[in-house]
Amino acid sequence: MSTSETATNPQTHQQENPVAKPGVSRGLITVTVMLTTIMVVLDMTIVNVALPHMMGALGATSDQVSWVLTSYIVIEAIMIPLTGFLVRMFGRKRLMMICIAGFVISSGLCGQADSLSEMVAFRVLQGMFGAFVVPLSQSIMVDIFPKEERGKAMALWGVGVMVAPVLGPTLGGYITAHMDWRWIFYINLPVGILNFVLASVLLLSEPNQRVKADWTGAFFMALGIGSLQFVLDRGNEDNWFDSLTIQAFSLVSFLSLMYFVVRSWNREDSIVNLALLKDRNLATSCFMMFAFGLGMFGTIALQPLMLENLFHYDAMTTGMVMAPRGLASAVAMFAISRFINKVDLRKLIFVGFCFAASGTYLFTVESLDSAELNFILPSVIQGFGMGMIFIPLSTLAYETLQKSQSSEAAGIYNVARTLGSSVGISIAMTVLSHSNHMSQVGLSAHITPNNPEVTRWLANQNLTLNSPTAIQTLADEVNRQAMMIAFSDTFWVVMLSFIVLMPLLMLIKRRSF
Repeated sequence: MSTSETATNPQTHQQENPVAKPGVSRGLITVTVMLTTIMVVLDMTIVNVALPHMMGALGATSDQVSWVLTSYIVIEAIMIPLTGFLVRMFGRKRLMMICIAGFVISSGLCGQADSLSEMVAFRVLQGMFGAFVVPLSQSIMVDIFPKEERGKAMALWGVGVMVAPVLGPTLGGYITAHMDWRWIFYINLPVGILNFVLASVLLLSEPNQRVKADWTGAFFMALGIGSLQFVLDRGNEDNWFDSLTIQAFSLVSFLSLMYFVVRSWNREDSIVNLALLKDRNLATSCFMMFAFGLGMFGTIALQPLMLENLFHYDAMTTGMVMAPRGLASAVAMFAISRFINKVDLRKLIFVGFCFAASGTYLFTVESLDSAELNFILPSVIQGFGMGMIFIPLSTLAYETLQKSQSSEAAGIYNVARTLGSSVGISIAMTVLSHSNHMSQVGLSAHITPNNPEVTRWLANQNLTLNSPTAIQTLADEVNRQAMMIAFSDTFWVVMLSFIVLMPLLMLIKRRSF
């Protein structure tokens, strides 16, 4: 049925599209949902490049200022699973408007923060309200499109979720360089107000439901996820289990989550409907999205470190080099959305893994002499593959579920995505740190006065072993070479993660055409 036909038949429209008011086009709802999603997802990465500027303004050290990121990520991971429960309590429209209003207000408060404690408190509020937007937007997109067009819906949704984190550092770098870091938060105000007005005008109010909640289970879920997120975010910096703090939080996380799962698995008043994971497609898709975090978010974390610390690119250049990955992902999403209902989605995901693994392999053969263009081709290939994975996987997750289960399923699916991103980044940073240390030890063993290669290399630098700067120059070069080897090793691990996931596709039920 066309948009015009639907608009002239409000009753039919409301049956097919229970999210929008009668006569409202699907396109307007999509624009509203996606603007809100992009606004929230951007804030996950746009802040990164501004942290050095915040240190002076907030009187914080480099270790302390990292809580500006940690606080947002931890509270987001805790709140996402509550989406389905809150949708039943408030309805999607009310919850979306509460989220937008809260996010806008807390963004303004972040922009005027004068101390680290204020900033962290306001970032907690920002993460709390922003947490529900991504699963809410996904469930709305699932519901406003008929089942045969769900691939198109996931393509549109995926653009915001996948492209925004890549573009975040670029936009953040531009704002920080040409304006002031506080505008990273202030730009949310006009966008958020527009989103609030659109949501209030276009979305259809849903009746409230009286819902019972197992608040004891909810407490242990929040404690477990929050502790796990803290461990993943701080583990590498604190040397993992050598730290008593990491040991304590890991134990709390494990016991809390185990108790929550055992208590809530078949409980009707559970804050999260874990019984949905009995659906094989949803369970497999959640696990694959969780594991996909290493390839997707691990790479997003690794590449700017490599370009800025090793090749000394500025934030703007780094953003420009990384941007093609996001654009390639968007192209792939829209390209394959045309074939969602014509081919076995598992085959598309398999091809996507092949592209992603191939692009990642090209990162492993980079050298210290690589130019900017050498990083763009691998990014494009990898990004195209990720786009081919993300959309079919998101589509298959809801394939065998009822529409009434979409909000709760979206909460579970997106907490898997969020935790997967943290696990992926933690694994990547740990492999990078370990490989760098081992490479430095291995290379240093060859730096001896009796090694003719050392003398020859110094001669090329117009130095001798007796030159005052010889030792420091050699040490700097060893560090550079060791770091390049470490990045190569870490990209190998990322590449292998794509390959290891391929056999899991056999667990997903094939679609019936």
